[in-house]
Amino acid sequence: MDAQRLVTALVVLTVALGAGQTPGAQESSPITERQEKQPDWPVYGGAPENTHYSSLAQINRDNVAQLTVAWSFDTGEEGGLQTSPIIVGGVLYGLTPTQKVFALDAATGKPLWKFFSGVTASQPNRGLAYWSDGQDKRILVGVKNFLYSLDAANGKPVPGFGTQGRIDLRENLGREPASSQSIYLTSPGIIYKDLIILGGRNPETLPAPPGDIRAYDVRTGKLRWSFHTIPHPGEFGYKAWPPQAWKTSGAANNWAGMALDPRRGIVYVPTGSAAFDFYGGDRLGDNLFANCLIALNAETGKRIWHFQGVHHDLWDRDFPSPPALLKVKRDGKEVGAVAQTSKQGFVYLFDRANGKPLFPIEARQYPASTVPGEHASVTQPLPARPEPFARQLLTEDLLTNRTPEAHQWALEQFRKFRTNGQFIPFSVGTDTVIFPGFDGGAEWGGPAVDPQTGIIYINSNDVAWTGALAPNTGKNSPRSIYLSQCGICHGEKMTGSPPALPSLVGVGSRLTGTQIATVIKNGKGRMPGFPSLHEDQMSALVDYLTSGESKELTSAAPLAAMKYRFTGYHKFLDPDGYPAVAPPWGTLNAIDLNTGEYVWKIPFGEYPELVAKGQTDTGTENYGGPIVTSGGLLFIGASNFDKKFRAYDKSTGQLLWQTTLPFSGNATPATYEVDGRQFVVIAAGGGKDPKSRSGGAYVAFVLPAESSKSNSNSQPQH
Repeated sequence: MDAQRLVTALVVLTVALGAGQTPGAQESSPITERQEKQPDWPVYGGAPENTHYSSLAQINRDNVAQLTVAWSFDTGEEGGLQTSPIIVGGVLYGLTPTQKVFALDAATGKPLWKFFSGVTASQPNRGLAYWSDGQDKRILVGVKNFLYSLDAANGKPVPGFGTQGRIDLRENLGREPASSQSIYLTSPGIIYKDLIILGGRNPETLPAPPGDIRAYDVRTGKLRWSFHTIPHPGEFGYKAWPPQAWKTSGAANNWAGMALDPRRGIVYVPTGSAAFDFYGGDRLGDNLFANCLIALNAETGKRIWHFQGVHHDLWDRDFPSPPALLKVKRDGKEVGAVAQTSKQGFVYLFDRANGKPLFPIEARQYPASTVPGEHASVTQPLPARPEPFARQLLTEDLLTNRTPEAHQWALEQFRKFRTNGQFIPFSVGTDTVIFPGFDGGAEWGGPAVDPQTGIIYINSNDVAWTGALAPNTGKNSPRSIYLSQCGICHGEKMTGSPPALPSLVGVGSRLTGTQIATVIKNGKGRMPGFPSLHEDQMSALVDYLTSGESKELTSAAPLAAMKYRFTGYHKFLDPDGYPAVAPPWGTLNAIDLNTGEYVWKIPFGEYPELVAKGQTDTGTENYGGPIVTSGGLLFIGASNFDKKFRAYDKSTGQLLWQTTLPFSGNATPATYEVDGRQFVVIAAGGGKDPKSRSGGAYVAFVLPAESSKSNSNSQPQH
């Protein structure tokens, strides 16, 4: 490594380790902290504060149209990518669709090393973590249920970390046997001093382990602290659950990632819903700390404050992304704030030190559940400002007019549904509209914030879904196992909601029984694994999927069954496969968090075949977040169907540049500088469009050499 890159790495190290002050200590402004040019992208989200912001300005409004491909790296794998790479000292670290870890020369894309754990996994894996003490440099990365510590120089496991370089995240959760637990690290942990703090992805159904937040020693892999998101006896929040829930309930987990205030020593942890998602008769109460933003002392794991966004969640309304830390102005003063986006289309804004809302939050009343044994919360908290960035109520006026036939079909279906906005409990037998849908509003890509202006940038989905409940038979049969464990996603009739939730009709003609069993046990894509199934349950379930036969089981204990089950996720699509609501189906939003006012809002994403017919600006569903730069730009891929990577003027939303990727870029990009040249890179893997194949490529862009040289001293643009 040359001298310039060594200096770069040391600067990054200083930022990554943080100052280590105790919680509540005075911090300097992030605006001041980020004034110096940061050439690397060393942390998932760009910085511990998860701003998705870069101070680099060589690529700017004036020259972004000149961007050209610098290099591309094809992993040679299918399956899709959601990984945002990290770049430290001129080296880019990333993941393949099957979770092989690699390092590239960030200037050329030349491979430096690749690590294959021997564990083939196809779960989403959105990033990696980097730690160094100045001499020891490590990559900490999840592969399925394992956390590996790799030597950053060669990709080899560090022998002194855990067992032969890895720890098993199924352990230390208080549920035995550990081998029957299902937990995957789909978002990277966050580094604080010599700790890596982790969440995990848990099943949506029971049985599921609890979503404990855990901190491990980065050198040894030893567990240093745990925070119980399902409180144990004597812990704060214990009375928000039934007395034995800490032994039997599951999830309330952080699958989306976290943000860190290094100077205060506070880690901000968003959590998801408790299992089972849609019926909570066994978990009556508000269910702390599910659906919460929790501020924890990063050194000890002690709670500082929390906010619960959904009480007793019955709608799978997880907090879907890491929060973002920024400064906002209140009464002429700068206040350290934390912004959290939601699937409902809300932005919550708090004083990051004490959790005080910086915009009013109103407790609104909602109807009771009509399902026997269920007790929905009487109230839910909604922010008064900013206005939601996704539509809240589906009416006949908002149904598609793409064609007269599509509109008439949508109208006939719509009149069969229950629809009354947010937080209407599901009923038995009649579908209820969820709008925005189960995938947001906001999703896991998360927002970007500009620390110079206090503007937050959010890409959003705006498509309706429906769902309903049905009684569970309680029988110990293959069909009852399917309905309780698989039917939540694939539906009663196995039709799913492709491409995200594939159909299982005829699965026996596509896969062998052994292959089906492997997928059930280990999971695939969005599907978690089900290692808790006994051998005869697994065999009977495979037979049911391939032949439809369902016989009573006697040798294995029946799975814990809710009195009611979910009939399946149903995206409200017209007969041609397009959303049955009026556009826009996806948006890009810029909101000034000093005032709560929108700066701009535009449709985001297109269907190429509709564009060819003159139907533009429809917007589409999108996954993967934006980044914003001091050069006046916002970069984003994310759109599911058009394979575009775009750059917008961050002040106006004007499109300044776009290019077509080999696959849709359903990942958050990154930007960095090597040898005086600024690069922008994005992972492109697709997988969301049933009409297109998936893959796994990384593509980096740069200005032509002469343009880079002439713009090497470019000033920030605001």
